Amino acid sequence: MEQKITITPVDRWVINPLSAFISNSIMGGVVLLVAAVIAIILANSPLSETFLGFWKNKISIGINNQLFLNYDLQHWVNDGLISIFFFVLGLELKREIVGGQLSGWRNALLPVAVGLGGMLFPALIFLFFNPETETQSGWGIPMATDIAFALGVLHLLGKRVPTSVKIFLTAFGIIDDLGAILVIALFYTDDISFVNLAIGGFFLLMLMLANRAGVRNTMFYGIVGIGLVWLPFLLSGVHATIAAVLVAFTIPANTKFNERQFLYRNKKYAGKFDAADSTDTSTVTKEQLHILKKMKSTAKHAMTPLQRLEHSLHPVVSFVVMPIFALANAGVVLNIDIETLLSNNICIGIIAGLLIGKIIGIFGVTYLMVKTKISNLPRGMTINHLFGVSVISGIGFTMSIFITSLAYNDPQFITQAKIGIFIASIIGGTLGYLLLKRNAAKSQLKKIKPEEAQIQA
Repeated sequence: MEQKITITPVDRWVINPLSAFISNSIMGGVVLLVAAVIAIILANSPLSETFLGFWKNKISIGINNQLFLNYDLQHWVNDGLISIFFFVLGLELKREIVGGQLSGWRNALLPVAVGLGGMLFPALIFLFFNPETETQSGWGIPMATDIAFALGVLHLLGKRVPTSVKIFLTAFGIIDDLGAILVIALFYTDDISFVNLAIGGFFLLMLMLANRAGVRNTMFYGIVGIGLVWLPFLLSGVHATIAAVLVAFTIPANTKFNERQFLYRNKKYAGKFDAADSTDTSTVTKEQLHILKKMKSTAKHAMTPLQRLEHSLHPVVSFVVMPIFALANAGVVLNIDIETLLSNNICIGIIAGLLIGKIIGIFGVTYLMVKTKISNLPRGMTINHLFGVSVISGIGFTMSIFITSLAYNDPQFITQAKIGIFIASIIGGTLGYLLLKRNAAKSQLKKIKPEEAQIQA
């Protein structure tokens, strides 16, 4: 007879609601937005000096008074903590390449072309407005779409937007992220120490060989990846986030047991557990405990180390890493006057790049490929959906702010860039949402009208 599962008050009021909150894909974007708003409010409040000054406090690491790491808190967040985000991003990229939407050239053709178009045109538009040497280094800022925020907007529309639209956004968003990583590595890196880079490369090669040899212990990859790859990359001058992505690509993406082996073993262990002697208490016998450990081990080996890490780190990134990043970087003092804001074309270039450039690069490239029959729109997706997604892709937050910190040293330029990012993101998110909502309402009306006509007849 099946026993009823006991739900404790802690489960009902704490554990279950918290689990539902964390597993909700929208909530990560909501928390990130709240953190950004808090940072802006504090930066423009009487606590501004204290709040902004907090991120300038230094944390140093050294031996015998010899400092080899001496950075302020904001630098530690942007080079250290954010590397966890890039690591998870690398895991997602590898998963999609191995067995997802980027596996095989036929699946990858449209997302790759659209992703490249969505990067190229925003950069060209920014350079059109900023041909001067002093400001042109920000060309990479409008290239990246914040997929977390963009998907959050689509999730707000629920079933009114086909699943294929969300998949399409995710697919070209992955290429967008990969492109941003390459841009950081190739164009926003200077003063390279080839000795440290060679040390990091050597241990990266070790991780690749360990993968080939069948090493599946994630702790091993973590220790070598952080201490012997990430740290040398940080000291080399190549941005440390690149090391995080490269380490992610060394994580094994194969299982030890396939589905059949998993089912066979667990059925066998379940039978043994059922036949084993039991107690009349809530504890289990040593024999049962031994069987449960085997079942746990079987379940672990039925998952790839890559997916185990991705699944466990997603909540950490969404609810710890990204909110702290937003607090450290979104605090912009808004007492800048219009004349100063428009003293150069940084703000205008970013707004035009994110809004107009994304529409040209995403809508234009996709439309051209469909019209020339090189590719087809995903099933259930219309031209109106495509235009709405193109507008929403103008949301550039996390990666855009991050590249801003690499592109400029002048505080005034950084402020102008961040204000441009905020304006474009608000316009892109709001306008894209309204366009897709209106399109959904029109589609619903078309479905209802024939039924009304039939009733009247």
